[in-house]
Amino acid sequence: MNRLTVALPLNWRTLCDVAEALPCDRTADRSVAPHRACKSLRVPRHQPQPLAHRLSWRVLHRFRAAILGRPTSPMPLRGEGRLESPLRRRSAALCVPVLLVVLALAGIVPALAQQTPAPPVPVPAAAPAPSPTTATPTATPAPVAPKIDSGDTAWMLTSSALVLMMTAPGLALFYGGMVRRHNVLGTIMQSFIIMAVVSLQWVLWGYSLAFGPDVWGVVGNLSWLGLAGVGLEPNPDYAATIPHQAFMVYQLMFAIITPALITGAFAERIKFSGFLVFTLLWTTLIYDPLAHWVWGVGGWMRNLGALDFAGGTVVHISSGVSALAAALWIGKRRGYGSEPMPPHNLPLTITGAAMLWVGWFGFNAGSALASGALATSAFVVTHIAAAAATLTWMGTEWALRGKPTVLGAASGAVAGLVAITPASGFVGPLSAIAIGAGGGFLCYNACNVKWRLGYDDSLDVVGVHGVGGTWGALATGLFASKAINEAGNNGLFFGNPGLVVTQAVAILATTVFAFVGTVILLKVVDAVVGLRVHEEDEAMGLDLSQHNESAYTLGLFGSTGHAQGLGASSPGSRPG
Repeated sequence: MNRLTVALPLNWRTLCDVAEALPCDRTADRSVAPHRACKSLRVPRHQPQPLAHRLSWRVLHRFRAAILGRPTSPMPLRGEGRLESPLRRRSAALCVPVLLVVLALAGIVPALAQQTPAPPVPVPAAAPAPSPTTATPTATPAPVAPKIDSGDTAWMLTSSALVLMMTAPGLALFYGGMVRRHNVLGTIMQSFIIMAVVSLQWVLWGYSLAFGPDVWGVVGNLSWLGLAGVGLEPNPDYAATIPHQAFMVYQLMFAIITPALITGAFAERIKFSGFLVFTLLWTTLIYDPLAHWVWGVGGWMRNLGALDFAGGTVVHISSGVSALAAALWIGKRRGYGSEPMPPHNLPLTITGAAMLWVGWFGFNAGSALASGALATSAFVVTHIAAAAATLTWMGTEWALRGKPTVLGAASGAVAGLVAITPASGFVGPLSAIAIGAGGGFLCYNACNVKWRLGYDDSLDVVGVHGVGGTWGALATGLFASKAINEAGNNGLFFGNPGLVVTQAVAILATTVFAFVGTVILLKVVDAVVGLRVHEEDEAMGLDLSQHNESAYTLGLFGSTGHAQGLGASSPGSRPG
């Protein structure tokens, strides 16, 4: 072929012909620039140029080398020398987290200025008091009785639905996409079935233990068993403008998602029966007392003054620490460290992360228990912190590994949402940037430490929820401001270093209680029921070994996803 003519459309065979047809001098010195060795690419300007010549000669030279297995030209593509410089690439990527932190810290000064008390307003002189002979005793005003507000009730029911959506489909898809394909149904099933198990537990005895009348500051008594006394009238101790059952069902959604978070630590290797028993015991003996400590009337952490607006200690630290205990007790996955275990479906994961982001508005803003200014503030800072953490995680990963990943962006968003949770009702927007950026940076590095420490936290529950929740609780002690929430307290940056100490005590108590209690429960369940599947069942995958189903039918399974030849009959078949 003296002249190279290519017709559209291109296909693989055509591209191979293009590569083979390039009449480059194979004996030419490789140090010579390619345009001197491949003279045929020089076409007079007055002649019509076929497709191959309209393409950049550099691209075709690279393509020929890749297809035919020959060395590529040392000359980079246009602009490639600048973009591929590791130092410049890392410097550019680091600009994102550094800029976020600088902006957030710069916002501390104006935030502090907001705390300066306003000059006193002149008070007009009081009128002379009436003489004793004419004075009449004033009656003490009667306390305002709790009254249901339809707007608050509507917002709380909506928030309850949003938080439930966080577990399924949000967390179910987020976790399901990160496991290998033969474990996706088993992973999704764990999140889905928790909604049923914990709902009944909460109605029968869980709510009474968590929010019932106090017993020694540790747990609620059993006077609200089966929701006895939990009716449609407001309970002024918790929420004076919504029905008591609305408050109950909202708190139920928190009880559902907390054990669901733990499932990411032992994904792909736990027996379904052992998982059910462990979930029921953990919710009763770990979550319910913790909820009472922090949120229940008379709880010792509440009386201590620890701030946790939406679940930094109760939800995230407890689940992260319990996940670490479970990962250590159950052990590593088969082939961990020697076999690649990439996520099988990242579109599922990013979809689940987006649902978590949306549902988190009900998680944090709903914790205001009313549709007012405080809910608005929590809504705003939740979104800002998630955005800051997403960019920080992405920038850090970009700088250290050379590429920003979709999984990294999704993980960063969740890390920011976790970090802002305990502070969402006590901080302003600029503080939220600092909290979110810190959460993204710390959680990214925590998720990479597990390889050095040697434990198998399959889906990074410890690194995201444990570390992110701990940072968020400490950050609450730094950035909390009574200007945002008069019912809260000022943090270190607003003149109250004692709040940091209080937050540290709450973190330590939660960590010790959750870790020790989880280890005891794991030991008991493992001895009675068993926790880990057999090695051959793990190799087969939880979908088939635990549920006799497959998420993806590739000719080996029936149209319903049930395994054939494994004891399951095909639809419409008749017994022989």
